[in-house]
Amino acid sequence: MAVIEDKQNMIELLTGVKSSKQSYYMELKKTIRQLEKKNMKLEIINDVMKSFNIHMTMDEMLGNVLEKLKHIITFDRLSLSLFENNELILSNVYPQDLMPVRSLPKKNSLYWQSINRKQPIYYSFSTKEQQLSIVEEDMLRSLNIESVLLIPLISKEAVIGVISFESKRQISYETQDLSFLQQLADQLAVCIDNAKLYNAVLQGKKEWEETFRAVLDMIIFVDMEDTIIRFNDAVPRFFQMDGKELNGQKISRILFQDQDGEEWKSYKMKQPAYCQMSVKNKRICEIYTYPVSNEKDEMYGVIFYMKDVTEKVHTEAQLIHSGKLAAIGEMAAGVAHELNSPLTAILGNSQLLMRQFEKGTSSHQLLQDIKNCGDRCKNIIRNLLTFSRQDQFVLQDSSVNYAVEQVLSLVGYQIERENIRIVSRLKDDLPLVEGSVQQIEQVVINFLLNAKDALTEVDRQEKKIEIETNVKVVDDEEWVYLSVTDNGVGIKEKDVTAIFNPFFTTKESIKGNGLGLSVSLGIAKMHGGKIEVTSVEGKGSCFTLLLPKGEMYG
Repeated sequence: MAVIEDKQNMIELLTGVKSSKQSYYMELKKTIRQLEKKNMKLEIINDVMKSFNIHMTMDEMLGNVLEKLKHIITFDRLSLSLFENNELILSNVYPQDLMPVRSLPKKNSLYWQSINRKQPIYYSFSTKEQQLSIVEEDMLRSLNIESVLLIPLISKEAVIGVISFESKRQISYETQDLSFLQQLADQLAVCIDNAKLYNAVLQGKKEWEETFRAVLDMIIFVDMEDTIIRFNDAVPRFFQMDGKELNGQKISRILFQDQDGEEWKSYKMKQPAYCQMSVKNKRICEIYTYPVSNEKDEMYGVIFYMKDVTEKVHTEAQLIHSGKLAAIGEMAAGVAHELNSPLTAILGNSQLLMRQFEKGTSSHQLLQDIKNCGDRCKNIIRNLLTFSRQDQFVLQDSSVNYAVEQVLSLVGYQIERENIRIVSRLKDDLPLVEGSVQQIEQVVINFLLNAKDALTEVDRQEKKIEIETNVKVVDDEEWVYLSVTDNGVGIKEKDVTAIFNPFFTTKESIKGNGLGLSVSLGIAKMHGGKIEVTSVEGKGSCFTLLLPKGEMYG
């Protein structure tokens, strides 16, 4: 058999058949390698298309394709330089390592030459005829780079950067390889450009969304079926609802409890509209509506811009009310001054006449009634003057205990005649306060007379007024306080917030004019103090005047 095989080999050598077979297999092997390389190139291009998205970093994107690229293209280092604000910035390097420079200068730059020519440039440091003075030389030599292939990144006929294939030896690129790398660079440029545009759009969208959320007033977008599609953070906060709960709700249900008023639907005339209304949670809102149309001028939704103006409306009402009160105050002050002179004569003459009649006679009683009514008028005038701030007083060291004792000496007997027991607990070493003792007396009188009136309205076996003075700490600050507590009729809960309003009274018209507590509150504020009230209807009330303790007594 060996002899036969030798003969066969000898015949093939002589006839050239063997050499043809070897040549055929070599060509076949070469073709297979080229096909594999071509397939690899297509696979790389495909990977570039698939892998470039906004959620990946540029390093991740390059990493996806470069491992495969190394199988068909020889290089040791790859860098990507992109334009940023008219500068060429070295943005990415693979494998990742230190970047010696960031900004590549334009003068004598190999990178810039490739960009300006819009053509690939191959440069080798060892080729004598290419010994140019380039600014990148120090950087590349420090990395032991011997040759570099630069390919401009072109998208939409504009150069957006350059990609650099760097090697530690000279590389001879085939024409087909250069063509492939240019295609790869073009594809990279398109992907990078698209990613930039997408990120710009995304950033713009994010900025608008943040602006939308940052607006403190409410913004709601509804479709033509009045269904809430979108809203900013102020909306769930205002309606105290969860955002998921709001989505898909009808705007009428959220705002107006399904009321069918046409006023708020005026926007359906395709015109901006405005109204001020009370909404679901009893708040008052200014509502602006703006139709939203597409490029064909077809309306497809409405923007509701809502502003909570409850406080503003209330403030405006209070200002109007205050204006009226100011006018009444001025008028009252003028009337009070005019009445003082004849009232003085009435009181003086009634007292003179009372001396001429015996006590217990009808004439003396009539004169006593005249004097009592005169005193009452005098108190009313004093309240009116205090309310209109026409009274002048001087702040000085004042004793709250002294004010209480003075008032009790004046009205104590009058109160006790109504079978009301007065219990006083005055602190012995009570600090002085800076203020007017006459003004403080006025507050004490108002508290005591209110307590007396409250007790005359109840049928109780023991009627009692407790007066207490002391010091207490509120919000880390020491206050001198005076409290007057009664077990009278008490105040209805709905009236508690109104009792300090001028001319508000629950008493009979003959007993009260509604100025006592408003005057007291004004005095307290002028002294830097405040008044606290606790009351239970049917059980009694407690009024407390708090005044800041004088600093020199701290």
